[in-house]
Amino acid sequence: MEAVDHFGGRVTIGDVSEEGEVLYVFPKDYRAKLAGKSFRMKVEPLIDKTKEVGAYLVRVSFGTALIASIVLVYTTIIAIISSSSDEDNRGRRRRSYDSTIIIPTDLFWYLDADYYRRRRRVEKEDGMNFIESIFSFVFGDGDPNDGLEDKRWKMIGQYISSNGGVVTAEELAPYLDVPPISEQSKDDESFILPVLLRFQGHPEVDEQGNILYRFPSLQRTASSKGSGVREYVGNKWSAMFSSVEKYLEEKPWKFSKANASERAMVAGLGGLNLFGVIILGNLLKQMTVPPGGLISFVAQLFPLLQVYAGSFFAIPLFRWFLLRKTNNDIERRNKAREQRAQELALPESSLRRKLLSARDMAQRKVITPEEIIYTTEKDLLDQDYEVKEWEKRFKELESD
Repeated sequence: MEAVDHFGGRVTIGDVSEEGEVLYVFPKDYRAKLAGKSFRMKVEPLIDKTKEVGAYLVRVSFGTALIASIVLVYTTIIAIISSSSDEDNRGRRRRSYDSTIIIPTDLFWYLDADYYRRRRRVEKEDGMNFIESIFSFVFGDGDPNDGLEDKRWKMIGQYISSNGGVVTAEELAPYLDVPPISEQSKDDESFILPVLLRFQGHPEVDEQGNILYRFPSLQRTASSKGSGVREYVGNKWSAMFSSVEKYLEEKPWKFSKANASERAMVAGLGGLNLFGVIILGNLLKQMTVPPGGLISFVAQLFPLLQVYAGSFFAIPLFRWFLLRKTNNDIERRNKAREQRAQELALPESSLRRKLLSARDMAQRKVITPEEIIYTTEKDLLDQDYEVKEWEKRFKELESD
């Protein structure tokens, strides 16, 4: 739709030019018509919204589980210690705890009240509250390069079209996954194959023996925008078409979008939970009387509490090592693309001649309304009548 708007709606009515090219002219209200006719377009926003809500609930639930685990573990520890004392000591200890211990419901109320105050403050800063930062610390925040492939092909298509449909491999290298510049990779142009397959291009050899790549499907357009502009290479070309990005840059993965203080608090709570699980495990092993009530319930859940407490640090540790390798690979690819872009901005004499040859071979065909001999916008009989009427008037002018 962005492309349709970009070309003024002339890119569901088909026009056929004298050369057999089929163009498409979209009415101004095509968005409303598509939205009204397509059930999928009606349902997709609802599905996307459901996914967002589901993802948010998962993040909040995981963070809430940490708080619940801490409360459950330490409440059970207190219960076990209390049950192992004699009646008098147990009574005195219970009276002491009644005045100092925060019971689970009070703790949740406190966290809940503080949560809303913190949420208003944090959302102003980075859009993430503390409960969500727990999930972010453990699992991260998703791929920062989501949609990279779509962006890659859009940039390549835009560049090829801006250059008249004929380019060199060196010009497309800044947008692809290429090796660093070296003597071994200097003559290797195999990376161009996916572009040829996607945009139906083919190689050609110029008079100097240089291999150029022509993309006929990107040489024809229904818009005259950009035509008549003198073509350059190197820095002049980059300045003339500054809207085209110089190279594709991948974003490095972040361990977590939570700030440093939030990460420290999350790690502290995770450590507190892990320490409590270890203590609780030892107490459960030392019990001689069969547990009952809360202690029995927690004893059954204890394997899950152990898995949660252990994975809370095992998963981030594994991610940290994995992200180091991933970011090193991203940095290497970005550096290779940047080198190719710099080489293109300041080309050597041989590369400059090759680029100029590609500009000479390029031809950008703009199909005007005068070249359209048939359009589905009007009935065939009406168009035939208009042609005959025009011929009749032309003959009358000739006879005069």
